[in-house]
Amino acid sequence: MKDKIRIGCGAGFSGDRLEPAEVLVKEGRLDYLVLECLAERTIALAQKAKMKDPSSGYDPLLERRIRSLLPLIPDKKVRLITNMGAANPLAAADRIIQIAKETNTRIQVAVVTGDDVLDHLEPGLLTLETGQPLKAIGKLISANAYMGTEGILEALQTEASIILTGRVADPSLFLAPMMHEFLWRADDFSLLGKGTVTGHLLECAGQLTGGYFADPLKKPVPGMAKLGHPFADVYPDGKTVLGKVPGTGGMLNLQTVKEQLLYEVVNPHEYYTPDVIADFTSVRLKQLGPDRVEVMGGSGKSKPSSLKVSVGYPAFYLGEGEITYAGENAAGRARLAAEIVSERLSGLVQNLRVDLIGLGSVHGTAFRHAAEPYEIRLRIAGKTETQDLARRIGEEVEALYTNGPAGGGGVRKNINEVIGIVSVLMPRDQIVPKVELKST
Repeated sequence: MKDKIRIGCGAGFSGDRLEPAEVLVKEGRLDYLVLECLAERTIALAQKAKMKDPSSGYDPLLERRIRSLLPLIPDKKVRLITNMGAANPLAAADRIIQIAKETNTRIQVAVVTGDDVLDHLEPGLLTLETGQPLKAIGKLISANAYMGTEGILEALQTEASIILTGRVADPSLFLAPMMHEFLWRADDFSLLGKGTVTGHLLECAGQLTGGYFADPLKKPVPGMAKLGHPFADVYPDGKTVLGKVPGTGGMLNLQTVKEQLLYEVVNPHEYYTPDVIADFTSVRLKQLGPDRVEVMGGSGKSKPSSLKVSVGYPAFYLGEGEITYAGENAAGRARLAAEIVSERLSGLVQNLRVDLIGLGSVHGTAFRHAAEPYEIRLRIAGKTETQDLARRIGEEVEALYTNGPAGGGGVRKNINEVIGIVSVLMPRDQIVPKVELKST
């Protein structure tokens, strides 16, 4: 058994930068690299793409990430764990193997499936958000369970350099290599809680090293354009020392770690994951030096009997139109434009939203004592049941060029089918991970 392992996080969401992962593999002396690239809406959109093309449905940046990392992984002896498989892990693995053959790289990929439970949903299951049964929603396009470490642990027993999953809970991607290397038992909830703390701290990548923390006045962070992503040195007793590659931008200190520790945690006494109900209240932090923070403590109790399932459905069409007014009385002309469009769409579009961007679009009210701005971006958006009606919103905004107040310009219009998300619980014994190997 190793005396410690180093796990790096090269991506914290699907659209994250590519370079930090390369830096971690090249210079970070990693044992494992995790790319966490999946969110609830992301996988629903991936399912939608798979419905149109059965060979798609995996992360849109998978090919670019793999092409940049594939030459480095064997040389640096790093194992990659990622949920970039999204709605179609098997097709994603086939694409990785194809890229490996094109580049004459010998590689084995372990694919973890089993999270897609759309065919096993009971229509009477109650949604966590509304308490209504699923059958009240109508057509469903996706249902993906948040699996834990089980499938990844099985994959780590193979020789695979890349472990590719669909929907796995974010901390579990990091916890699995700890359990594998240190032989942590699946019922040692104290250790699993500690490992989950580390996984939670790492999962958002650049947020831990100052990305989401930065404020140029109150919380300045250096080198933001070359923000380094974090790694963790994890020890068999669950202690962790966080760090980043020297020379990269950003910073890692008690403040950035505390902010990330509390991120998305509703109840720090009981943080539910598929592997453990973790307790964050006993976590202790210590600054060891520049960009080095020790994390100790944390615990856990049992594991939930049910797993959360994220269910996607076609919710509505969103129609948008934007136009800019500048100069004297820009706000007055923008308001008049909004009145014109609102009147023309009255009775046709429900939930019409008007934003005077630059005046009060975020908080919904203008700054009462501030001077009127010199320029305003007017945005009008509405939810509709049909694509044609959504298109009408942008058309009405565009018509303001010659039918509205003076000086409008820079029109942009857009239509988007919005996927809604609800959650249900399923007994965990109904969700069984499977592992399949693919090799060059």
